[in-house]
Amino acid sequence: MSATIIQLAYLLAAFLFIAALRALGRPESARRGIQLAALGMAAAIAATLFHARIVSYEWIVVGAVVGAVVGYPLGMWVPMTAMPQRIALSHAFGALAATLVGVGEYLHSLHLGELARGQVIALGFEVLLGGLTVTGSVMAFGKLQEILPGRPITFRFQNAFNLSVLTIGVAAFAWLIVHPTSLSAAGLMLVISLCVGVLLVLPIGGADMPVVVSLLNSYAGLAAVATGFAIDNNILIIAGALDGLSGLILSIAMSKAMNRSFSNVLFGAFGAAPTAATSGSSAKGEMSTISAEDAALRMAYADNVVLVPGYGLAVAQAQHQARELANLIEKRGGDVRFAIHPVAGRMPGHMNVLLAEAGVPYDKLVDMDDINERFRETDVVLVVGANDVVNPAARTNPASPIFGMPILNVLDAKSVIVMKRGRGTGFSGIENDLFVDSKTSMLFGDAKQSLLELGIEVKNA
Repeated sequence: MSATIIQLAYLLAAFLFIAALRALGRPESARRGIQLAALGMAAAIAATLFHARIVSYEWIVVGAVVGAVVGYPLGMWVPMTAMPQRIALSHAFGALAATLVGVGEYLHSLHLGELARGQVIALGFEVLLGGLTVTGSVMAFGKLQEILPGRPITFRFQNAFNLSVLTIGVAAFAWLIVHPTSLSAAGLMLVISLCVGVLLVLPIGGADMPVVVSLLNSYAGLAAVATGFAIDNNILIIAGALDGLSGLILSIAMSKAMNRSFSNVLFGAFGAAPTAATSGSSAKGEMSTISAEDAALRMAYADNVVLVPGYGLAVAQAQHQARELANLIEKRGGDVRFAIHPVAGRMPGHMNVLLAEAGVPYDKLVDMDDINERFRETDVVLVVGANDVVNPAARTNPASPIFGMPILNVLDAKSVIVMKRGRGTGFSGIENDLFVDSKTSMLFGDAKQSLLELGIEVKNA
C-alpha cells in the first residue's frame, strides 16, 4: 500500500512539473509555474520520506536544516544582479547531490556485492555528468562574479588536451563496466569528470555565459536521470528528463539568437578582448553627447518610445526608475514598450524577470522579432546599459566576431539615446558602431541616477 501511495505521489509531482514548464513559457503565468514546480517537488520529497529503504531520519533532518539555512538567503536576499551567479551555484549543488548519491550507491552496492552491470553504467554516467557539472558550474559562478577573469583562458593545443583528458575518463568508465569492483577506475573517472568541468568552462568568455549556464542545467538534468535509473526512482527520471531537455532546448534557442553553434560556444573562445588586428570593428568617429534635459524633452514629446534594457540596467538596479520614466511618458500621451533581446543580461530571461519585479506590465515586454517591426515607427529609442545586442556590426561588418547575430534594429528608429556609464566595450569586448552613428546621442553616467534625472525633466517639461 505504501509503495502504491508513493508512486501516485510521484505521478502527481510529474504532472505538476509538466504543468509548471508550460506555465513558465509565458511571462504572465511564470509565477504560477514556479509555485506549481515547488508544490511538485514538495510532493516528491514527502513521498520519498516514506520509502522503505530509509531506516534512519537523523541525517535527513540535518540535510533539510542545512538546505533551508543556505537556500532561504539565496532565494530572498540575493539581488537580481547576482541572480545568474545564484543559478550557477544551484546547478553546482544539484549536481553535487547527484554525484554524491552515485558515489554512495556504488560503495554501498560494492560492499553488499550486488553491483549489476546495468547499475554500474547508470552510476558511471551519473558521476561523469554530475562531476563535470559541479566544477563547471563553480567556474561559471567565478566568471560571473568576476572572481575569475571573464575573458577566455586559453593555451596552445587546448582542445586536443581537453579531448585527451575526456578520453581518459571515458576509458576509465569503460574499464569500470568490464570490472565493476575496480575502485581505482571509479576514482579516476570521478577525478577526470571534475577536471573536465574546469577545462570546459575556462576557455569560454563572458559573452557566452548565458548559454553555458543553460547547458550546465541540461547536464544536471541528465545526471538526475542517471541517478533515477541507478536507484530505481521514477520521479528522478521524469524530472531529470524534463530538466535536461528543457535546458538543451533553451541552449539551442540562445545559440540561435547569437547565430552561434554549440561547437563554437564550447571551443571558439569567444568573448576575449579584441586586438586591433582581430576586432574587426568598423566603429569610427566621435560620440555625440546629450544632456539629461535635452534627452527628456525629446522623449516627453515623442509619440512612440522604446526602452532597450541591458545588463547595465541590472548592475545599477535601475529597473524601478525605468518603469517610473515609462509611466511619466505615457501620462503625457506617449506609447512606451520595452524591447527584450533573448540573450540580454547574464541569464535566460534576465530582463523579463528584472522588469516584472519592478511592476512593468507583461504586455509592455516585447520580444525581439516583434519589436524589430516597430522601430521604423518609433520616435525615440532609449538604450539602457545594453551593448552587443544593439550593435549594427552584427548586420553590416563581416569581419566582426558577432556578424550574423540577430540584434535589435534600433537604428531603424528616428533617434537613439544610449545611456552608458563610460566609453568601454560590452561584455564580449567588441566596439559598438551604434555609439558613433549620426542618429545616436550618448548620455553618460550611472543608469539609476540618469533615469531619475530624466524622470524629473519629463515631469517638468
